[in-house]
Amino acid sequence: MTLFPSRKNLYLIILLFSLISILSALYIEFILGYRPCKLCIYQRLPYLAAVFISFIGLYYVKNDNILIILIIIFTISALISGYHFGIENSFFEEFSGCTNNQLNLSDKAKLLESLSKNMPEDCKDATFKILGVSLAAINTLLSILIIIISIRTLSYEKN
Repeated sequence: MTLFPSRKNLYLIILLFSLISILSALYIEFILGYRPCKLCIYQRLPYLAAVFISFIGLYYVKNDNILIILIIIFTISALISGYHFGIENSFFEEFSGCTNNQLNLSDKAKLLESLSKNMPEDCKDATFKILGVSLAAINTLLSILIIIISIRTLSYEKN
């Protein structure tokens, strides 16, 4: 008996986890009213890809390629969320697309246009936290955990 799930169960866990993550992000944004920053939105993309890839792995493809693709997807997720976590904690500087400080205040038309838009949050501002932990930090840890379990499942089933 092993502590790690079978490949089919892992695909199901990743599928459900990814769906819950996306639905939670949408709930936090649209129901609770927290505006996401650009990196928050980028962090959703690997989960969308994981939904489709894990579904394919669960029902159609029975080789290592699907699990390898999921490992790559969650490595990308860990990198994006880790970078976001680093910005939140001032380990890294925000990139220019991640801040609202780029307004030209001398142009009144642009100022009025920007005020009428629902501007995203700065990436360094973690406006929503669970037990004092930002969603970027949680995403980083969970992505790394999925990578570890996936690699373990991949190597365990080869032996």
